Amino acid sequence: MAAFPPWQILLLCLSLALLALAAGADYYKVLGVARSASEQDIKKAYKKLSRKYHPDKNKDPEAEEKFVEVATAYEVLSDPQQRQIYDKYGEDGLKQHAQGAHHANPFDMFSQFFGGGMREEQVRRGPTMVTEFEISLSDAYTGNSIDFMIKKKILCDHCRGSGAASDGDVRTCGGCGGSGVKLVRHQIMPGMFAQSQMTCDECSGRGKIIARPCPHCGGNKVLDHTASYTLEVEPGIPEGHEVVFEGEADESPDWEAGDVVLRVRTKKQVGGWRRKEGSLYWRETIGVQEALLGFERNLTHLDGHVVALKRDGVTQPGFVQQIKGEGMPLFQRHKEHGDLFIEYSVVLPASLSDHTKRALQDVFREGGAGKAKTEL
Repeated sequence: MAAFPPWQILLLCLSLALLALAAGADYYKVLGVARSASEQDIKKAYKKLSRKYHPDKNKDPEAEEKFVEVATAYEVLSDPQQRQIYDKYGEDGLKQHAQGAHHANPFDMFSQFFGGGMREEQVRRGPTMVTEFEISLSDAYTGNSIDFMIKKKILCDHCRGSGAASDGDVRTCGGCGGSGVKLVRHQIMPGMFAQSQMTCDECSGRGKIIARPCPHCGGNKVLDHTASYTLEVEPGIPEGHEVVFEGEADESPDWEAGDVVLRVRTKKQVGGWRRKEGSLYWRETIGVQEALLGFERNLTHLDGHVVALKRDGVTQPGFVQQIKGEGMPLFQRHKEHGDLFIEYSVVLPASLSDHTKRALQDVFREGGAGKAKTEL
């Protein structure tokens, strides 16, 4: 294969760069949805991302730029006509069609979408799913990304929650004329009648009937689904800290999906490390000789680094040694740590040899004699 001269390679690189600039942002990637995404999927993605990057909530310097980018993508993809042009001709096609029209103000769009400011939409919300989520103490110390699964209900991707095989199979109820209620006439006494209103028994008050159920969900409107998520554990995360996954609970055509809330706790374990807020506790067992004469030991911490334990002289059973800065990371306080507390237990030998007994008796007898002489 013949080698290209340097000027041709440079020209090719410049051409590719210009093509990339001309292509602009991929609006589907900006919202994190597939090109086949439904209107509801696009709306849900915008809702989640606009909240995440709103400058009033996210103080990251790049958040406002991302917020505007998300708003622009939603403005195009939520409009059927603009989306069709974008799918066929890209941003250039939109610009030619718009004839210089301006994009909507992203903050006005956000206010209209949420009913003003950061308030929730005035719609019925589904139940919140709250669950206890256990993590290891080492994960709470170092931080980690933990993948997990949630079983939930999602709208059927075939009928999008209508329960019908097609749009034409959803019809107005003939029993109530689409009102969802019927007027029933009751005779009170001979010649006297009264009318009362009751829920239509043909459509269960919905005003619509399904002529042919959706073959995918059997007319149930929702399907069982197992979704994957990732919990980002920050170092020093407090016990009972709640992490919210907005709009990720059960879906239904009758409500907007509620939230999934993980209440994070560390696993209980017998022995070993214990935690109390920003402090860590460890029980170290030593022998009689070490308790009387002192010792040096190494303790492997939760993240693998070594803490030197050193005692000179006598260590009483139950003595607690405090080591500054070796406790839990203090949550969202950069590089600050609590303290580590070491409680010492002294283990006595199960039995003594005769030789050891005599040696100890001599030691304590000499100690006692010395004491007696001092007192005299």
